[in-house]
Amino acid sequence: MAALARAAGCQTGVTHWITACGGLLQTTTVPGQRRRMLCAISQHLSAKDSLQPSEEKVGPFTRLIEALGFTGPLKYSRWKVKVAALRMYTCCVEKTDYEEFFNRCQMPDTLNSWFLVAQLHVWMCLVRMKQEGRTGKYMCRYIVHCMWEDVEQRGKVMGINSVVLKEDLRSMVENFYAALFGYDEGILSDDHVLAAALWRNLFNKNCEDPRHLELLVEYVRKQVQHLDALSGEDLLLTGEVSWRPLVESNARSILKPLGPVYNDEGL
Repeated sequence: MAALARAAGCQTGVTHWITACGGLLQTTTVPGQRRRMLCAISQHLSAKDSLQPSEEKVGPFTRLIEALGFTGPLKYSRWKVKVAALRMYTCCVEKTDYEEFFNRCQMPDTLNSWFLVAQLHVWMCLVRMKQEGRTGKYMCRYIVHCMWEDVEQRGKVMGINSVVLKEDLRSMVENFYAALFGYDEGILSDDHVLAAALWRNLFNKNCEDPRHLELLVEYVRKQVQHLDALSGEDLLLTGEVSWRPLVESNARSILKPLGPVYNDEGL
């Protein structure tokens, strides 16, 4: 299954939907149920964003056009932001060692397990980009859009029946937004709350070894810290992110030095 998922990622999972991204960057045509699903996603993100304070000064005209459902002025062109969003999502699925997650956390090797690990990394990217104001929030919408396009393509390549795939997508959408709220609460709270969110969403309430939860809590904390250290300008323009390994060979490498280190002579 892992080989098939990787093959899907190489042949169609990334290449195919990058080709299809020509439509994504301009106008994506989505049939019936898919269109309604993506519209609901965009509306949910917009509603959630409106509840978060922004440091950007917004004029009355901008507020008006955004209230009408349009996007206000961005720091960079929409085309650049969409390309960066596509690249950031690609980093989530191509730079993550899924086999290590499955083996160390004893997760079943299925498409759903792949999605649960992928959505965890997508969520961490969304947390980081929300800090970049209106442009970052606009980018978040296309990261999520890319994710659903990729999940659908992978399901088709794996030969999942269209009716079953539609039901799976509906379930994944519900679980995704439930996971977002849980992870948001966990990252803002202590490790117990974050561990509970991971137990519910990543492990599907099926984790008998608490060491697996401890490993994932440490992983999320260090990844969020790592992403916070990246330049917001670079992320908006390139979307390039890297991930720290699940298990660190040198735990102290996680820490970022606060200042220069001097020798005994003060040099």
